[in-house]
Amino acid sequence: MPGADAARLGRWRAWRRGRPFWGGLLVTLAAAEILLTLRAPLPVILHIGPQGLAGYLVPVVLLLCGVLLLAHPSQRVFYALLSLLLALASWLTSNLGGFVLRMLLGLVGGCLAFAWTPAKERQPPGRAVRG
Repeated sequence: MPGADAARLGRWRAWRRGRPFWGGLLVTLAAAEILLTLRAPLPVILHIGPQGLAGYLVPVVLLLCGVLLLAHPSQRVFYALLSLLLALASWLTSNLGGFVLRMLLGLVGGCLAFAWTPAKERQPPGRAVRG
């Protein structure tokens, strides 16, 4: 049914454009990969604190921020700023930020989520706002 597929695709696009999708996705992926590197059987694993509790707490809250960015776009500024801070904190707590690349992925996702604005708040280019 081509009509049903087109309708589904239209609903998906509308849902995706109504939230900071790419920012939330990148933050979620970064957190999941940081969590996976904590469980990796590598000799370079760092554990700071009582049995590495901070190493698990930071990526779990980062994962929660990524999911909440997708679920509640109205609170995007708070979740984006929190995800930026947590991605930076992962440098100290989670194997150098998941071996640097995951930290950078979280930072880019947080920046994308912070910069995203809903379509109803956007101004057309070249138009001055009159008071």
